[in-house]
Amino acid sequence: MVGVLNTLIDLACFAALVAVSVPALLANFLGWAIAVVFSFAVNSRWTFERGERFSLHRAFAKFAVSGSIISLGSSTLAVYILPPFTGLFAAKLIGIVVGAILNFFAARWSIEDRLI
Repeated sequence: MVGVLNTLIDLACFAALVAVSVPALLANFLGWAIAVVFSFAVNSRWTFERGERFSLHRAFAKFAVSGSIISLGSSTLAVYILPPFTGLFAAKLIGIVVGAILNFFAARWSIEDRLI
């Protein structure tokens, strides 16, 4: 459920920003940034168990860095490369789906301090 809400927030922010003529790559970054704050807040409270040595600041840093590499990276590549083939919003969605799958494991690492 958190992943679905996170995706909707990312897509809604992206669509709203593109609608007011913000360049697609900047809109992609801003939508991701808003969604990652929501995702961390919800995931760290309700989705994953906090490790024994949980530090809010350290966990958020790990979550944001891994998220920027994985989810922001995949959606940025998709928004940059795929629009001529799929259209802008389909490209964004493809990038989000790929990033979400990979980001699940990164979230477990940053919040629970484990991968599996």
